[in-house]
Amino acid sequence: MVLSAIYILDMKGKVLISRNYRGDIENNVIDKFIGLVMDREEDGSLTPLIQTEECTFAFIRRNNLYVVATTRKNSNIAMVFTLLHKICMVMECYFKDVEEESIRDNFVIIYELLDELVDFGYPQTTDEKILQEYITQESHKLELTP
Repeated sequence: MVLSAIYILDMKGKVLISRNYRGDIENNVIDKFIGLVMDREEDGSLTPLIQTEECTFAFIRRNNLYVVATTRKNSNIAMVFTLLHKICMVMECYFKDVEEESIRDNFVIIYELLDELVDFGYPQTTDEKILQEYITQESHKLELTP
């Protein structure tokens, strides 16, 4: 499984957090996402997987947010959805509620988590307890650095 990027968007399609892991797609490809979702909702053909010429969007909706993964490769889509749900679960361990306000208030930690969860598009450590220990250690290192 290879991801190109992960995005967290509000319901209007505004990007709150984005992390491009591979650089094989343009960052502005996400601008087309919300339009595609709206078109498919109107048609009654919305699925959590949308394919375009540029990439494939896999997404979940959680508390009025879209968590979107993009890929250009033939990825294991079940693993992509598992990772998206795991990302939400990890954030819930840190912030209790995954919503727009908690994303905005904790964007630094979210970027650190995304860097630990995924490396060059491949899932890495997804255990909440291990991640909490690691992020806590890294935070202490930053506090001690002059």
